[in-house]
Amino acid sequence: MTVDLSPVQEYYKDKTIFITGASGFMGKVLLEKLLYSCHSLKEVIIICRPKRGKAPETRLEEMFKLPIFQRIKDERPHMLKKVSIYQGDVTFDLLGLSGDNLKHVTENTNIVFHMAATLKLEGNLRDAIDMNLLGTRRALDVAKQMKQLEAFIHLSTAFCNCDQEVMYEKVYEFPHKPEDLMRLAEWMDVKTLDAITPDLLKPHPNTYTYSKRLAELLVRDHYESMPVIIARPSIVSPSAYEPVPGWVDNLNGPTGLMVGAGKGVIRSMLIDTRHLSEVIPVDYAINGLCVIPYQFSLLAERPPEVPVYNITCADHRKMQWGEVIEMSKEIGYRYPMEAGLWYPDGCITTNKLHHNINVALFHWLPAYFIDFMLLLLGQKRFMVRVQNRISVGLEVLQFFTMRAWFFKSDAYISLWNILNEADKKNFNMDMDPEETVPMYIESCVQGGRQYLMKESPDSLPRARLQLKLMYILDRVCKTLIVGTLCYWTYGLVARLLGV
Repeated sequence: MTVDLSPVQEYYKDKTIFITGASGFMGKVLLEKLLYSCHSLKEVIIICRPKRGKAPETRLEEMFKLPIFQRIKDERPHMLKKVSIYQGDVTFDLLGLSGDNLKHVTENTNIVFHMAATLKLEGNLRDAIDMNLLGTRRALDVAKQMKQLEAFIHLSTAFCNCDQEVMYEKVYEFPHKPEDLMRLAEWMDVKTLDAITPDLLKPHPNTYTYSKRLAELLVRDHYESMPVIIARPSIVSPSAYEPVPGWVDNLNGPTGLMVGAGKGVIRSMLIDTRHLSEVIPVDYAINGLCVIPYQFSLLAERPPEVPVYNITCADHRKMQWGEVIEMSKEIGYRYPMEAGLWYPDGCITTNKLHHNINVALFHWLPAYFIDFMLLLLGQKRFMVRVQNRISVGLEVLQFFTMRAWFFKSDAYISLWNILNEADKKNFNMDMDPEETVPMYIESCVQGGRQYLMKESPDSLPRARLQLKLMYILDRVCKTLIVGTLCYWTYGLVARLLGV
């Protein structure tokens, strides 16, 4: 039976796609979207390294068991057979490919999505350079050998040019050269490199944005000889619609804050509630990525500068962090997490002293107390270790939550404008949907419960009861603490006055 293809689907017909980072959050969604909506493609090749004793083929089988691939199993199960997986790693030359595997990739690939990266904002510089900068060079080295390459899409981040007041869709110059940093990381020992990292990073807050900025320069320098394109998503949030509403599989960004606060583990955060939230649902970002090669193919002549897409939410859809947090709290109380550490009623402030006092009292003190009790009971201690990770994460995130960001996203907007009605349905990036922001946040909260915490919707009655008990316990403890403090203060004043 002949199936009518939309223009974007027609573009992908008989194409071979090569993806690095397909096992990551965005990589999984991209793989699923290509298989589901671009069903006339020829093949999708992904690379994956063994992990925890599991071969790449085993990891792929486990990936296909995730809920996001269910609609493919139900409607287009034959598409799963179009995925080829090779053992590979961006930390190896030629991505770890060799022999027939390398030959197959270089002779058949039409489109590359380079998405592999380390997202550890607090990671050391050597690892960031190896994955994000050298990894990009290795991917480009393989792409140079591709005989039918039409587009190489490099996934960057909208925050890599944080020294700019307004971030336009262009590559910004930087005093450091990618080649110099790659050589530096090769010969300098880790201890010395760590010592000079703070000075190297300025004005960047972490190794992630720094290495991503250098990778953009590296990609830009290949534009004359290769069809390279740069895509910069902002903070990627759970899916709005596809493959399932609220899908998320990591604790990065706002999702980690939402889960941590919902569990009562995060009790204080530095956030300027007046600033606008810069998030983009993962399906909106992935739909944009899918359309980019199609738009590039329509150009009569190559643009003078490398194409750059700031994949960010439309300005009229952005809300202040304060509004988002209040909505999230309200919805979080309706869909609470199970077995939280404490009642989820954390403090949002811009005052660092206030925040540090809260962290000491409500983060570190309970963590040490819990570990002390576990020590007495002969159990394995973990809470201080968890709190260390939370502390580092919050320290890094506050750079993004305490300042305003301004992006120009005309190129990303143009992707939606060139689509016909069929493609707008297939690759939704509509910034004026019928669904409201509270409806989206509700799906994010439910997605965090179901997909991250593995908490079934059937557990909600029990979780709501636990929340009520936690509320009572919270109020009783606060009353006792305040009462004791008042009694102590009264006694001290009475003694001073001789009453």
